[in-house]
Amino acid sequence: MFEILMVVYLLVALGIIGLVLIQQGQGASMGASFGAGASATLFGSSGSGNFLTRATALLATAFFVLSLVLGRMSAHSAKPTEGWDEINVPVVEQPAETQPSGDVPN
Repeated sequence: MFEILMVVYLLVALGIIGLVLIQQGQGASMGASFGAGASATLFGSSGSGNFLTRATALLATAFFVLSLVLGRMSAHSAKPTEGWDEINVPVVEQPAETQPSGDVPN
């Protein structure tokens, strides 16, 4: 289940990226309002949202919900590790380093 949600999460994220990149910004027609075109508003109301803005809002909501669900699933899926006391690791003793004899000051 977790893997399926991760794939859907990835597809929703890619969909949001694609939709945001193909949309035209609000300031794109700003030059037209300074004498070059017939734009009525600079940053005013743009009427009802078109298909791209509604699809972006829908995907953003799905992304948010999936983030919460996956976070909850991953937080509660970690199980405490038991049996650490039973693990036997061989201990290798290293010989003590000896001081070289000679003209070495202490």
